[in-house]
Amino acid sequence: MGDFQDVFKRKEVKYLLSHEQYKALRKLLKGYAEVDGYGETDILNIYYDTENFNLIQTSLDKPFYKEKLRLRSYGTASKDSISFIEIKKKYDGIVYKRRISAPYKTAVDYLNGEKEALLDKSQIRREIDSFLEMYPGIAPKMAICYKRIAMAGVEDPKLRITFDKDITWRTKDLSLKKGNYGKEILEKGQYLMEVKIGNAFPIELSKMFSELGIFPTSFSKYGRGYLEMIGIEREEAMVKEYEKEKSFIYSERRERLNRGGACYA
Repeated sequence: MGDFQDVFKRKEVKYLLSHEQYKALRKLLKGYAEVDGYGETDILNIYYDTENFNLIQTSLDKPFYKEKLRLRSYGTASKDSISFIEIKKKYDGIVYKRRISAPYKTAVDYLNGEKEALLDKSQIRREIDSFLEMYPGIAPKMAICYKRIAMAGVEDPKLRITFDKDITWRTKDLSLKKGNYGKEILEKGQYLMEVKIGNAFPIELSKMFSELGIFPTSFSKYGRGYLEMIGIEREEAMVKEYEKEKSFIYSERRERLNRGGACYA
């Protein structure tokens, strides 16, 4: 990815856009914000969590403080491609992100418990060490992937606007070498927009959003994937219970018929 920032402190405001709102907003943004040099990028993440998904469950409760750990790559990873180990924290509405980079295999080995694999001795590495010690048994739990277009403000380059589409989740093939695929989270044509700011929200942006009927929303990609996962698990459990009950009823009927007894529907 070239140069990258390893420490972030900012507000992040999220919006769900229809395809029509996205197209209209991109027109309004001309001259105000420009797409960065990477254009459309595939972003692949593996989220680490406890066996019972305690981190995302806590996050969904919307506490004053929450934190996540993920491994990220830009594009499908290979053994030696650069990846990022990131801690993302949110405290009182402010997002703090701290990360270190390493070859993909090195990062995976380190997160799997091989501490000596990572030569980085920075303060951020020590923070990640502490995170791993705080949650023993933490392991890869879900892949979240999407395509992103990132824009920066023309007059204020610290202003970042990102548009994510084709957001997917999966709990199998938890490797960034497997590429961008999984179950869709957004409806067809939808975009998740994030505005990332260090200070007050720009008035000009507010006017654009108001004109197009764009309003803030609460949205977590990992959280949405987790909720869909447990919904599927519950549905599968209900089907299994129904099949079990149906099998039991049919078995009883067969026994009654074999004994020559009456059988009623």
